Amino acid sequence: MKFTKMQGAGNDYIYINCFEETVTDPASLAVKVSDRHFGIGSDGLVLIKSSDSADFKMEMYNADGSQGKMCGNASRCIAKYVCDNGMTDRETVTLETLSGIKEISVKKEGGKVVSATVNMGEPILNARDIPVNQDSEKIVRQKLTINGKDYEITCVSMGNPHCIVFENNVGGLELEKIGPLFENNALFPERINTEFVKIISPSEIEMRVWERGSGETLACGTGACASVVACVLNGFCKRADDITVRLRGGNLVINWSENGEVFMTGPCEKICDGEIG
Repeated sequence: MKFTKMQGAGNDYIYINCFEETVTDPASLAVKVSDRHFGIGSDGLVLIKSSDSADFKMEMYNADGSQGKMCGNASRCIAKYVCDNGMTDRETVTLETLSGIKEISVKKEGGKVVSATVNMGEPILNARDIPVNQDSEKIVRQKLTINGKDYEITCVSMGNPHCIVFENNVGGLELEKIGPLFENNALFPERINTEFVKIISPSEIEMRVWERGSGETLACGTGACASVVACVLNGFCKRADDITVRLRGGNLVINWSENGEVFMTGPCEKICDGEIG
């Protein structure tokens, strides 16, 4: 079975073209290929499929085999894959995901896609719809006690749930210890992705992320979008401004537009092709 490994801001996945290959047990395959010692090494598995409602369909699985609804970094890489491999001649492609249809515009250099902008849609702010086990309309600067320490959280869904925590020293956090405590807290019925964010300026933030099902990753596109929305809700950044999100794997530029849609721009790179025996 042939595969391509790609990364967007350090968020790396194994991509399989299901127009040419058949995957019968994607959850088990995701666990196998994601292992960084006994597999290929990745944050998960992404299947590129045909769609009845869009140009292409994304089916993604986390490193633990659980299925994800949406990944912004992976969506950019899919756009690069289909464009670079001649599967479309369009510079704007639509992608079916479990979080709805996303529109992706690509930028090319030397005939190859180097970056892309994804229309991530509108954020979901209602607590029950995120989902969070709470009846309040929004969760902004709400106290949550984890292991005896109080945190102020803001919750946003970008098609998958996120909990944003503002911290001055994100680099010094022991995410491997506190990340699972947020992820599996009873407040979050579907578990949660947690972003720890430092405000650098009104146009720049630093972020680390603990992804449900994968642990700490170098980048998370939906997490960057959710973090910028949270920054606006908390008064740290302005709506409709381009906000640079500094991640361990690179930078993304996020804009929460006045019409409500969130746009994400970032790199996409092919690492290698290979074959699974």
